[in-house]
Amino acid sequence: MSSNDDDQLGELKDWWQRNGKPLVTGALLALVVVAGWQLWHKYQSNQSQGASMLYQQLLEATLTPDGQPDVARVADLASKLKNEYAGTAYAQFGGLFVAKVAVDNGKLDDAATELKIIVDKPANSTLGEVARQRLAQVLAAQGKVDDALKLLEVDSDKAFLASREELKGDLLVQQGRTDDARSAYEKAKAALSDEAAVGGLQIKLDDLAKGDA
Repeated sequence: MSSNDDDQLGELKDWWQRNGKPLVTGALLALVVVAGWQLWHKYQSNQSQGASMLYQQLLEATLTPDGQPDVARVADLASKLKNEYAGTAYAQFGGLFVAKVAVDNGKLDDAATELKIIVDKPANSTLGEVARQRLAQVLAAQGKVDDALKLLEVDSDKAFLASREELKGDLLVQQGRTDDARSAYEKAKAALSDEAAVGGLQIKLDDLAKGDA
């Protein structure tokens, strides 16, 4: 380092001692905080845009015009979402699509693994409930009806009560527990409007009534 460089470094140190510390504790600190906040929001916005683009591509790979998803591309895009945007809603929606494709291809173990990741640490309550109900269906398809019912014992948001109780009823029917199934179906019906309660749910109740006749 030249003597000129030494002089400049010395001057910089002197300036910092006289002015730097007071500035950092005052107006400069405020500017740094504001700038950091703006950069963080810009970063978050860019992150969201990137995740959104990947998710859109995932939708297109899954919901193809011919109804046949591009399995390899679905797995690749979902993996990118997990790796680059781990824990976000986008990544977990990707996991739901991977699970769907796995179920469609008879790979129930793979579907259960994908869904359990979301159930264990959901990005939001809606994703958690959707994954929980789908996992219960997968477990039931594997013959693990008791495990599926246990999964549905935890409290849920009222918005999901009807679908949760109807699913419970379906699982209880599989076990031949018709009285418990009827109770679950009635709870599901009570959670719906009169118009919504008419349909498949009412048919299930009618079928149980016929079985008692």
